[in-house]
Amino acid sequence: MSHHGMYFQHGIYAMCQNDTEHEGRFGRIFSKLNGNYNKPQDLTALGVKGGPMDGGRGRNATNTIPMGFVFLGQFIDHDITLDTTSGLDRVNDPNAIQNFRTPALDLDCIYGAGPEASNFLYRNGMYLLTGEDGSAYGGQANNHRENDLVRTSTGTAIIGDPRNDENRIISQLQLAFIRFHNHVVDHIINEKSLSNNDLRRGSLRKEVYEEARELVTWHYHWIILHEFLPLIVGNPLVNKILGQGRQFYTPKKAFIPIEFSAAAYRFGHSLAPQKLKVQKSQNRDFDLFGRALGFGFSPISDDKQIVEWETLFDVDAGAPAQRTDKLDTKLPSDLLELPFITEGEKSLATRNLLRGQSFLLPSGEVVASFVGVTQAEIDKVLLHIRNNIGTIDLSNGIPLWFYILAEAECIGRDDGNISSPGEGLGLVGGTIVCETLIGLMEMDGMSFLSRNRNWTPSLNPTGNFTMADLLTF
Repeated sequence: MSHHGMYFQHGIYAMCQNDTEHEGRFGRIFSKLNGNYNKPQDLTALGVKGGPMDGGRGRNATNTIPMGFVFLGQFIDHDITLDTTSGLDRVNDPNAIQNFRTPALDLDCIYGAGPEASNFLYRNGMYLLTGEDGSAYGGQANNHRENDLVRTSTGTAIIGDPRNDENRIISQLQLAFIRFHNHVVDHIINEKSLSNNDLRRGSLRKEVYEEARELVTWHYHWIILHEFLPLIVGNPLVNKILGQGRQFYTPKKAFIPIEFSAAAYRFGHSLAPQKLKVQKSQNRDFDLFGRALGFGFSPISDDKQIVEWETLFDVDAGAPAQRTDKLDTKLPSDLLELPFITEGEKSLATRNLLRGQSFLLPSGEVVASFVGVTQAEIDKVLLHIRNNIGTIDLSNGIPLWFYILAEAECIGRDDGNISSPGEGLGLVGGTIVCETLIGLMEMDGMSFLSRNRNWTPSLNPTGNFTMADLLTF
């Protein structure tokens, strides 16, 4: 048997295993459910530009989700996953895929391996460097450098995760977290009345750094738990999982569920807009994948690229931020013909559908039934799908990602006494996303959910803490 054939046999064999012993890996939540199969040409027809998932260029905005949460969602994703080995075209074994990030919400994209091992990210062992501290990259105007990440002489960002420079907004969010850390360091120094003389002691600087890192990480977890998740899945589900425990994602050691990374957590592709603005004074919107915002991995070179956060998060109570697109089965046209893909499949929707199938994900309706959704609700979603896909044959079962989007569109987020279609995930998507993110925090020995469940944010006198607070602290 050829080496190639053996690889596939190994993949198929390994996929029959349910290995949750290994930390730092992908694994399955629904390991007992069979993988669904649709003809690849039907999946391609579903995701093609001009097909049923093409939302065109118009806006159909939510009422409740500020635009910035699309990018915070991307930032969270980069914090927990980096899979450089899987492809669209082979059997992917989630147990054998090494996750190159720690499966914890530990901000390793900000802190790297800490001031000793990643000292190139730090100043004085306490502060994280920004472009304001100087940059090896020449040829940048002062105000651009002062609003940018620190970069090499060729313009590459010097950060803990290179993907956080892939578009302007995520790189500015990376910068915002770095600045937040630096402000927290100052806050601790002031609170303890430490003098420059005191701070000559390396051991004291290390203490200040460790305390700042913990405060930053705990406030970030608070935002995920009390702002991000309630917006995406609704407060009732968050409270239920915190109060009654996780029912499906219950491993001994943390791993990233493939149902989360290849299906449920890809909901952001539907929320993403075709166009948005990043400054109050801009009256015209930029294309998300246009030159100004989308061409990342390069230094800021234009005033227009500097993000004013009040356009993306509700920083200014009097002037709410832009809202995301509705959560539905439609994606912006640009995502169905990605401008930066030079070979292979250009539709992000098709890539998601094929990738989900290559990971042997179960169908949406099988998962729905397994997590306890009523048959009446499942039928409602299936009818909605049938009415929207024309002649495409999905009679074997609905791809999990597509089902989750359709469920969000016609049932939506549970807000207690009402459900809000298009404003958040329904029960299938919500359960996977909420259990995974809460589980990652509960299994992380450094998080407040495992160390001190009674903790409340100390950086805001109200005891609450939001993205707006982080950006203005």
